[in-house]
Amino acid sequence: MGIDLDRHHVRGTHRKAPKSENVYLQVLVKLYRFLARRTESNFNKVVLRRLFMSRINRPPVSISRIVSNVTDSHKGKTIVVIGTVTDDNRLLTVPKLSIAALRFTATARARIEKAGGETLTLDQLALRAPTGANTLLLRGPKNAREAVKHFGFGPHSHKACYIDSVDWTGLIRYRNRMCAARAANLSVLVVGEGLVVSRFKNSGQAHTFLVK
Repeated sequence: MGIDLDRHHVRGTHRKAPKSENVYLQVLVKLYRFLARRTESNFNKVVLRRLFMSRINRPPVSISRIVSNVTDSHKGKTIVVIGTVTDDNRLLTVPKLSIAALRFTATARARIEKAGGETLTLDQLALRAPTGANTLLLRGPKNAREAVKHFGFGPHSHKACYIDSVDWTGLIRYRNRMCAARAANLSVLVVGEGLVVSRFKNSGQAHTFLVK
């Protein structure tokens, strides 16, 4: 067997196992590795690959995002999220949903169950749908983090600047100085009734305004 000279020192970056030592996550990986190998379902392969991912690549999903993605055609299906399901207090009414996820926040679990829905773990999902039949797989926005806004090179990439804090008192002082300088630079001459001529001292330009 020869050596690939082009990719001899290139490190393989795709994960074959999770970095986390969480026991529950390790058991889920063992379960879905078996299902991905013994079934012909792509659902189990996708779930297994997402279980390998880091927490940055497993962003949380709010209840409101789930509700906005569920249509009438998805009625009766189990929503699957390989991550955390969080609450959203902007959503006033929560419909009846069946959601399987790695983790639920306490308020999200309480609101889903109060609406008559159910919250499942991924091992319970494996017993109910071993091939992922009648399920809808969702995931959250990966690039919605604050850090992503600062990524990019150069001033042309529309990236956000790093600002430690905003000096509001300094901005107010700057605004007051600019207003005072503009008022000092402006001389007003009343020509007649309702007619005002203003002249900027530095530029020498005159502007006539009709005052009612």
